[in-house]
Amino acid sequence: MAKVHFTKMEGIGNDYVYVDATKDDLRLSPEQIQKLSDRNFGIGGDGVIFIRASNKGDFQMDMYNADGSSSEMCGNGIRCVGKYVFDHGLTNKKQPKIETGAGILELDLKVNGSGKVEQVSVDMGKPILVPSLIPVKWENENPILEQPLSFLSGLPGYSSYNLKFSAVSMGNPHCIIYVEDPDKFPVREIGSLIENHTELFPRRVNVEFVSLRGKDHLYQRTWERGAGETLACGTGACAVMTASHLNGKTGKDVRIDLRGGTLRVQLLESGHVLMTGPATEVFSGVVEV
Repeated sequence: MAKVHFTKMEGIGNDYVYVDATKDDLRLSPEQIQKLSDRNFGIGGDGVIFIRASNKGDFQMDMYNADGSSSEMCGNGIRCVGKYVFDHGLTNKKQPKIETGAGILELDLKVNGSGKVEQVSVDMGKPILVPSLIPVKWENENPILEQPLSFLSGLPGYSSYNLKFSAVSMGNPHCIIYVEDPDKFPVREIGSLIENHTELFPRRVNVEFVSLRGKDHLYQRTWERGAGETLACGTGACAVMTASHLNGKTGKDVRIDLRGGTLRVQLLESGHVLMTGPATEVFSGVVEV
C-alpha cells in the first residue's frame, strides 16, 4: 500500500484530485482512480489529474475521469494545473505550456498581490468541426449544426423532445443541444443516453444542454463523459460558444454561466478559442492507495 500526496482543486465547481508526478512517475489503476474520485469512500472529485514532466511542453496533464477512463482534456482542469505549478513553485513562468491529449496549450496566469494565481486564460486552439475527427459517425464531412437526434425518437417517452444537436471537438467530443430551460430538462436521463450512443459517437461524448440568457450570454448544464453531470465544463463552454456563434445565436465574445460559476469564452481572429476563468485550491493531504 502506497501513500500518495494530493491536492484537491476546483475550477468553478469542476473538481479534481491533483497529484504531482513530476519526480515520481506514479501510475494508478482504473480501480484506484475510481476509489480516489468516490465522494463517499475516497477524496471525492470528477476525476484525477497527474501533473507530469514533459519533453514537449513545460508540464504534461494526464487526466482520468471518475470512472477510471482516460480523457484528452479538461478546460477547468488545465487552469488548475497552471495554478498548481506556479503556486507550488514548480515554475516561475506566467505563460507555461502544458502538454495534453489535445496538444500543447499555452496558459496566461493572472497573479494577485499575494503572489497566487487567481484567474487563468487558456488558448484552447482551433475547434474541430469535421465529423470523423470529433468523432461522429456521419453521412458526410460537413459541420454538424442543428441536426436531428433521430435515434431518440425511437425510444419510449423521448419522441416528444425533437432534439437537434451540433457537434464540436475541443480535443474531446461535445454534443450541444439548445433547450428552453436546462434546469427543467431531464439532463441525467437524456445525457446518459446520448453519451453512450456509440453508434453515433464511437468514443462516447460530452453533452451540453444550453439556453440563451441575453445577448452573448448563455447558460449550460453538462453531462460529462465518464463522470455524469458536473458543475462546469471548460471544453464544453468552448464548444458551446463555437456552436452558438456558427448557429448565429451569439457573437465571438460570450459569457457562459454554469452551475459552478461563469467563464468568458472568445473566438480570436486566429480562429483559436480563448477561455478565461478562476482556479482554486481547496485542500491538500496524504491518502493510502
